[in-house]
Amino acid sequence: MTTYSKLRTNPKQFLAMTSLTVTEFDKLCPAFQTEYEKTYPARLTQEGRPRQRRVGGGRTGQLKSIEEKLLFILTYHKTYPTQTVQGQLFGLSQSHAHEWIYRLMPILQNALTRLGYSPIRDPHAVRKYQTVEQSAPRLMIDGTERRRQRPKQAEKQRDFYSGKKKAHTEKNLMLGDEQTHQVTYLSATYGGRLHDKSIADQESIRYPPHTTLTKDTGFQGYEPAGVHTIQPKKQLRGQWLSAADRVANRLIAQARIVMEHILAGVKRCRIVKDVLRMTTEGISDMVMAIACGLHNLRNDFRRLASPKYRLNSYFR
Repeated sequence: MTTYSKLRTNPKQFLAMTSLTVTEFDKLCPAFQTEYEKTYPARLTQEGRPRQRRVGGGRTGQLKSIEEKLLFILTYHKTYPTQTVQGQLFGLSQSHAHEWIYRLMPILQNALTRLGYSPIRDPHAVRKYQTVEQSAPRLMIDGTERRRQRPKQAEKQRDFYSGKKKAHTEKNLMLGDEQTHQVTYLSATYGGRLHDKSIADQESIRYPPHTTLTKDTGFQGYEPAGVHTIQPKKQLRGQWLSAADRVANRLIAQARIVMEHILAGVKRCRIVKDVLRMTTEGISDMVMAIACGLHNLRNDFRRLASPKYRLNSYFR
């Protein structure tokens, strides 16, 4: 059975199972405990009724400490096993594993928000975003698709079917900061049938003044007001790009590779990489927001706090 005290002594396994180092885990744990105690006060039962006995009375559960609870939900997001396997890892039945997953998931999201790692969700609030250097932000926009189980209803099947992926998918738009490699903004979750440009038009994101926005050819015609956009030039049918256009496209691709690295960092959590088996309303949007928050947490510790980044920022 997996326990926090045993796993903590093996940093390599700890990282493989949670996607976090022990230091990053210790940073997240106090905020997680605060949110857990706020959601489930000691004076109330799990159902919200006043307690008839003192805290600690009755049978002792497997997830005794707050560290065990955080380890449980992080392991589920990183490895995404079936609930039966998740229960076996932590000495729980499938039904109890199911209960704990849905109980702890909102608490993990609130803990990341408390620490300031959750991406912006309001498209109009992006206008207030400021970079670390307090200069004009350089943002990148891209869409990401995640496979989901095939819906049973015919209408939902049409809404979620992606002709590009030849599967039923869900889609989000993301804004990444070119300097910090953080996920700045995460859109609402849409069906895979919608195009990236259509989602961007529906979101109506309001950008900070003097923003430079790098996009790919999927956002052809997306020109927000007051934003300087950079996009590769598309080769038209029967024509050839000039040598200057090819060089410019190569430079843009080298800059946009940062966005691909951000997406890869978010999808270190296999719950947003594998086929999503959870069909509860709103759960798909929640797991994507958690994955983005965990990426920002890791990036804060491993890149933004590194001496090399601080030195480059100082001379920028």
